[in-house]
Amino acid sequence: MNYILFDGNVRNALLPFTYTRPVADVRVGILTIREKWERQLGLTTTTITEEYLEEKFPMVEMEENVLINGSFLPTRSLVEKVKALSANEAIFKGDEVIAFYSKDTQEEIDFDAYSHIEFEEEIIQIKHTWDIFSLNDKAIEADFDLLTEGRKSQPIPEGVQVVNKENIFIEEGATVLFSTLNASSGPIYIGKDAEVMEGCAVRGPFAMCDHAVLKLGAKIYGATTLGPYCKVGGEVNNSVLFGYSNKGHDGFLGNSVLGEWCNLGADTNNSNLKNNYAEVKLWSYETGRFARTGLQFCGLIMGDHSKCGINTMFNTGTVIGVSANIFGSGFPRNFIPSFSWGGASGFTNYLPKKVFEVAEVVMKRRGIDFDDQEQKILEHVFEETKQYRNY
Repeated sequence: MNYILFDGNVRNALLPFTYTRPVADVRVGILTIREKWERQLGLTTTTITEEYLEEKFPMVEMEENVLINGSFLPTRSLVEKVKALSANEAIFKGDEVIAFYSKDTQEEIDFDAYSHIEFEEEIIQIKHTWDIFSLNDKAIEADFDLLTEGRKSQPIPEGVQVVNKENIFIEEGATVLFSTLNASSGPIYIGKDAEVMEGCAVRGPFAMCDHAVLKLGAKIYGATTLGPYCKVGGEVNNSVLFGYSNKGHDGFLGNSVLGEWCNLGADTNNSNLKNNYAEVKLWSYETGRFARTGLQFCGLIMGDHSKCGINTMFNTGTVIGVSANIFGSGFPRNFIPSFSWGGASGFTNYLPKKVFEVAEVVMKRRGIDFDDQEQKILEHVFEETKQYRNY
């Protein structure tokens, strides 16, 4: 069977992250949503997404296909139902379609003509940007079970203090030196060739993906995920870094999500709690206004390729788009559009030519080319987000 992941109706609610990737390529837990599905299906998947992303994330259609809503995280029982789908059958959770069978000859899908299969078990759906960190504990636990089942961890090195050793898994090539790993409140996963430097204090649930680095004396509270090649120091609480992003120095990051290729300057801090303890509101690209999150703790949402200078201070519930560069004293506004350059004293346009120069250098350091495909995506985002910049 051919499996295709589609964005569904939550794509705009997950901006700015879905400016540069399909919904299925959001990382929550240890794996991206796509990686979760592919591991459980035992097959690769393709994508239905925005037209400007299709070159990087193509769709392959065959005679028979099952389309899966990329905002839902798979469970074993859901995967069994998805694999069993046949013609004119669809799986629903309430009014939301999870998956359905389709033939390449079908020009339109009429769900009224489909047999509805209600999925009654609990399932995680990522519907808002803040779901990524607020549901990260459950996602880490599910991915930990998936990745470690039937496998044996590398030995815990001498000199490392541990609590609940059975809930810690260290992949081949990882190094952990003279640190504390406390897995009493959730699992700790340390990926292949990852490094935990001396003096780190870690509480689960926590996940480091391949080649990630925890720098000297880092303090990590769950539920936190460091994607591949991320480097993190200082204090971090309940945050997700998708991959290739750095918070390399002291400073606090809490209840936050950073995309790929982000960098926080030394001693950058974000607030994750309002002074009056009120509910936090976040900018919504979907509605064009600030949305209620239902959360008391909510920090920083930062899109791909965005960066900030040393000593930057972010207010509670700050949303930053793609390829922004923030610096200077004072608190910048709590919605910073994509391709913005400046800080509390004001912003100007961060022109694509300059963005591309930086991206090329940054990505080259990780052995990855900033190619025409990536450039075209960012050019599209620059044009699409002009409406938010009145500079």
